[in-house]
Amino acid sequence: MPPKAKFTREEIIDAAFNIVKTDGYEALTSRALGTSLGSSARPIFTVFKNMDEVQQAVMKSARALYKEYVKKGFHEKHPFKGVGMQYILFSVNEPKLFQLLFMTEQPQMPAFSRVLPLIEESYEEILLSIQNDYGIDRPMAERLYHHLWIYTHGIATLCATNMCRFTDTEISSMLTEVCTSILKNKKGVRKP
Repeated sequence: MPPKAKFTREEIIDAAFNIVKTDGYEALTSRALGTSLGSSARPIFTVFKNMDEVQQAVMKSARALYKEYVKKGFHEKHPFKGVGMQYILFSVNEPKLFQLLFMTEQPQMPAFSRVLPLIEESYEEILLSIQNDYGIDRPMAERLYHHLWIYTHGIATLCATNMCRFTDTEISSMLTEVCTSILKNKKGVRKP
């Protein structure tokens, strides 16, 4: 008969998630997790097979929190800009989680055209919002998304690594300026 679990799966995931939020992904060890729970590491392994399973649960929790930010962005007047603003806000509010999700070295370097579909669960929904909001076809929407993501990711990275801070007004103006310049060659497209 297996030993009775001292902690629930959710308690362990919450403790692991808090370690990563505060100290980063590298700080998540079985010893640190046991200490956070006020125990040895042993009770963790009555619920999880190994630390890889715990890490995967933390990744899932981080993605779920990020998805909440994306949902807020979709409710803005211009959803594409709203999602970009929320991406940056996530990097400001949750720098360690942002680093985990969007600044972790990948095992293989994908072609740029495959990066966004790999890292952004809402990729298709974002593309559709661009097409609908700006009245452009899919290839132009992808071009706009790719350019703005590079720019937005740069701002978010600066924020997540404490290189510098921007006000919401500054970020909004910068995103509008870049978006407008990309769309400028398209006649009849509304400006953000």
